[in-house]
Amino acid sequence: MSTGSGTPSAPAPTAPTTPARKSSMFSSLKVRNYRLFFMGQVVSNTGTWMQRIAQDWLVLSLTGSSAAVGITTALQFLPMLLFGLYGGVLVDRLPKRPALLVTQSAMALSGLALAALTLSGQVQVWHVYLAAFFVGLATVVDNPARQSFVSEMVGPDQLHNAVSLNSANFQSARLVGPAVAGLMITGVGTGWAFLANGLSFAAPITSLLLMRARELYPVKRTPRGKGQLREGLQYVAGRPELIWSVVLVGFIGTFGFNFPVWLSAFADNVFHVGAGGYSLLNTLMAAGSLGGALLAARRGSARMRLLILAALTFGALEIVASLAPSYWLFAVLMVPIGICGLTVNVTANTTVQMATDPAMRGRVMSLFMMVFMGGTPLGAPVIGWITDTYGARVGFALGGVVSAAAAAVIGLVLARVGGLRLSVGWERGTPRLRFVPRQREELATAA
Repeated sequence: MSTGSGTPSAPAPTAPTTPARKSSMFSSLKVRNYRLFFMGQVVSNTGTWMQRIAQDWLVLSLTGSSAAVGITTALQFLPMLLFGLYGGVLVDRLPKRPALLVTQSAMALSGLALAALTLSGQVQVWHVYLAAFFVGLATVVDNPARQSFVSEMVGPDQLHNAVSLNSANFQSARLVGPAVAGLMITGVGTGWAFLANGLSFAAPITSLLLMRARELYPVKRTPRGKGQLREGLQYVAGRPELIWSVVLVGFIGTFGFNFPVWLSAFADNVFHVGAGGYSLLNTLMAAGSLGGALLAARRGSARMRLLILAALTFGALEIVASLAPSYWLFAVLMVPIGICGLTVNVTANTTVQMATDPAMRGRVMSLFMMVFMGGTPLGAPVIGWITDTYGARVGFALGGVVSAAAAAVIGLVLARVGGLRLSVGWERGTPRLRFVPRQREELATAA
């Protein structure tokens, strides 16, 4: 069976001539290759979330330190920061499906090795650090390959819907994974969660092997050449809708998405609810994120103003949650935080993919993922140190302040670049804030 991304002689699938203005919530699942991919990822993502919860709790149990959890998170995302752009260059050169078979297999081996060490009672914190770094190395190629492979499976007309469903997939697994991990940790130990994750990669590997290459939308691969990394950076720098989306998710990814540090600290040190309470916090956030992903799938389009508004609200909600006096109020706030955080992610991801030439998509998405995920190695140890030194509430509030401030500043910059002004008015008895072209505002004032 061929594992290539398509043969040059194979005809491209026929795109619809008049796409509907608003697709159904699950329209991209009608595509067989994407449906196989989606089902494989459901299983794998569930195992991934089980390992994340088990990994954080194991490190906290071995060290008693939130900073150590931050270091583990940092090591997992450090390769993306160091090598992410080179991973994008490789992805533009390589056929996506064979590349994904290699990366998924590598991550499976990492989970199985960590399971063997933990179940045998030999695990030490440096083993977890090493496994996290190894997964990060595989992610350097896996993330941009998976992101850009979506368009090859569904084509441009279904891209927004498929990106949104990918996020819904990830977040639905996040609902199940933490809950199962919490039961495993309290019942039989963290090693079984690692084993389940390692075995779960059989599903996406099988789905990749069962795909029909002739039904993929072929994309011309970039030949090996000099200056391709610089070319990708120049491409992004010359497009405001790309560069400012990347900058915004960089700030939020670095300072606003350190939930493994914050939620473990709140569960252990502030509310004293143990592993079960920690997994519940993750589950509730996942419920909100799943809702946000399904709403994004129904919208059918992505707008910069939605990205800015969601980022502002996300930061504000983190500040509010940091002040929550009780566990249950804090837990309830995880739902809207999940909705806003996912909306930021999907909207930025779709905006960047739709505005990028297919031949550049691997490099652009690697930059996007490098900034979004690669900022974590910079932010997680700092946030972990602040959380250990000044408390979980201060650390969480700081992340919210930085996220909201970045959204506000970038929103004003985009408005100025686009020749917009803030308009304040009333519509059907309610106040409404929106950006309008300067000339329109001036005409309205003159009238």
